[in-house]
Amino acid sequence: MIIKLVGSGTEIETLEALVTKSLTELALIDAVKVEKTDDANYKLELGVTENPALCIEEESIDFKDMIFQGEVPEYDEIKSMFVSILGDDDAHEWGGCGTGGGCGTGWCGSCGDEEEGDSCGTGCH
Repeated sequence: MIIKLVGSGTEIETLEALVTKSLTELALIDAVKVEKTDDANYKLELGVTENPALCIEEESIDFKDMIFQGEVPEYDEIKSMFVSILGDDDAHEWGGCGTGGGCGTGWCGSCGDEEEGDSCGTGCH
């Protein structure tokens, strides 16, 4: 997985420090690549209109998505976001959720009607 920080200036530096700190604390720093870009074509492709922005890419499935833009969230928000997106196998019996849904309950909150522990076909179990 690649985390792309989009923009330039002090806000992007602050965001990079918070992202690096949270990935280090979650023991994910070696598994996730963090890059910075201010490329106009990349911004256009993902619909980034405000700096800074955080985008996530997964090359193995040709996935790119903007997670947020126009702000530098608090450290706890960034860390919680990574737990939601990447999962926390130590805390949840069924593992992580690739959709960023409500995996804290053991199922993907975006599916709505699954029983706890069921899979909704989006990578949640």
